[in-house]
Amino acid sequence: MTDPLGEGIAASHLQELRRGTVVLACLVALRAPSYGYALLDSLKARGIAVDANTLYPLLRRLEKQGLLTSEWDTGETRPRKFYRTSAAGDTLARVLADDWVRLDEVIRELTTGKTSHEGDAT
Repeated sequence: MTDPLGEGIAASHLQELRRGTVVLACLVALRAPSYGYALLDSLKARGIAVDANTLYPLLRRLEKQGLLTSEWDTGETRPRKFYRTSAAGDTLARVLADDWVRLDEVIRELTTGKTSHEGDAT
């Protein structure tokens, strides 16, 4: 994608916009246990590109905050740390997703000039 504003301005703002969405995406995706590399691939396949140098510190921070749990799988040649969303993480995911929907509605109204209630029978 080219940057119509030049000097990386659009890229910088897109990065900022996506930063919070990665937290929500991880919390939702990790409702089923996964290890970091598989999560990277899964998110990328869905259009959420995350650098490994961003994801792994994020996973450790979310775990430290009690939003993820982890356990080591040593049954394979190379041990892997599997992450899973905790109950607190699931609660936060629901809060963030609800706000995401609200914000999406507001942005749609601002960009189209129509409120979500226009056309409703009253």
